[in-house]
Amino acid sequence: MCRCLAVQPSGYYAWRKDPLSQRAREDARQTELIRQAWNDSNKVYGYRKLHDDLMDQGETCCPNRVARLTRMAGIKAQIGYKRRPGSSYGGKLSVAVDNTLARQFDVGTPDKAWVTDITYIRTMEGFAYLAVVLDLYSRRVVGWSMQSRQTTDVVLQALHMAVWRRKPN
Repeated sequence: MCRCLAVQPSGYYAWRKDPLSQRAREDARQTELIRQAWNDSNKVYGYRKLHDDLMDQGETCCPNRVARLTRMAGIKAQIGYKRRPGSSYGGKLSVAVDNTLARQFDVGTPDKAWVTDITYIRTMEGFAYLAVVLDLYSRRVVGWSMQSRQTTDVVLQALHMAVWRRKPN
């Protein structure tokens, strides 16, 4: 078989005794450390921050090696949202509501003017969407709602809570 494959018998027996080289074993060990650091970062870090984590653990390796190991292991950084090309997103046009406050945010009586906002919060299980209703007189939260999907129901529940709590005229 060695003659057929054109290898030396000593090389065959050395391979049979230890099929992985020292570098391959070191790559496998560091790949596991990289995968653990990547999972600890909630699969966000790229090879640069993973290299910093390895250096903090006392490992000696260069950023190029970490980049090669992450590429071979299929580890990728989570990047921001991709923009859709063009300015047309389709669907119905939004309805513009008149600005009735005219930037007059100082209100003299309670429950005369409310403002709302919706934001998203990143959690371990995905995004949570929070809608809040504020009374401009007291600057207090009078209604809020949180859901895992950004629908009109989130805002309506926050508004219903504000109306139920304050019972405005």
